Amino acid sequence: MIFNRLGYLLLAVVATISAFFRDSLLVWIISVNVLTLLLYGADKLAARKNGYRVPEFTLLIFGVVGGWFGAILGQQIFRHKTQKQPFKTYFAISVIVNLMVVLAGMYWAMR
Repeated sequence: MIFNRLGYLLLAVVATISAFFRDSLLVWIISVNVLTLLLYGADKLAARKNGYRVPEFTLLIFGVVGGWFGAILGQQIFRHKTQKQPFKTYFAISVIVNLMVVLAGMYWAMR
C-alpha cells in the first residue's frame, strides 16, 4: 500500500517539476520511466518478502502515462509480471493507448 501511495505522489511531483523545464516532455518521459522501473523493482521485492504489493492497476497506469518502456525494462530485469495473464494483455493495451494518445497529440500539434 505504501508503494502505491508513494508512487502516485512521486508521479505528481515529477509532473510538477518537469513543467518547469524547457524540455518538459523529455524530462517527463525519462522521469516516469525511471520511476516505473523502480516501482516494478519494489513490487518484485515485496512479492519475494510477502510484503505490501503495488496493485496491478497502478503498474498499468504508469504504463499509460508514458512509463511503458521502464515497465518493459522492469519486467525483464526483475523477471516480474512476464508470465501472468491477463496482466500481459492489459499491459499491451496500456502501451497501445499511450502510443495512440502520443500520435494524436502529434497530429493535432502539426495542424
